[in-house]
Amino acid sequence: MRIFGRKRRTDQQQAEVYEGLRQQALNLTPDQLGAPFARAPILALLMETGYPEAVATLVGVADGTTSLYFSNGGGFIGAGAHAAVAEANRRWLDVGGTFLPELTELADAGLPDVGMTQFVAVTSDGLRGALAAEEELGEGRHRLSTFFYAAQDVITQIRLTQTD
Repeated sequence: MRIFGRKRRTDQQQAEVYEGLRQQALNLTPDQLGAPFARAPILALLMETGYPEAVATLVGVADGTTSLYFSNGGGFIGAGAHAAVAEANRRWLDVGGTFLPELTELADAGLPDVGMTQFVAVTSDGLRGALAAEEELGEGRHRLSTFFYAAQDVITQIRLTQTD
């Protein structure tokens, strides 16, 4: 796993790196993942939460690639190389598949506002998503709370790799 953000970049450079990584995930195609994943219902999932200082973006890809990065710089790329992270990512994708019918088609996935969490599923047919208040999700008061908790498990596993 590569941790980035230790080298001091300008705000503009950080924004460009973040947006480049995000667009790479949002524009993922079955061809890029290869034959084993060509028929995957979800190519990638993003969970993005707006905070006063940044947007946190968790990305889980069908091939096990898992990353967490922040719009103000820094993050963790390639966390899926750790077995526990890859397993949590797989469970999140499985849960995402059960919620896919509840996600609406998106023409564009803008960033969420402060206090909001956005889910985006990248499928071979395009983007699907939903938006909810982070507080409602975290307190289990939203229909997507299970989806949120599965993503939180991925984040927990990424953090646990930092203690190894």
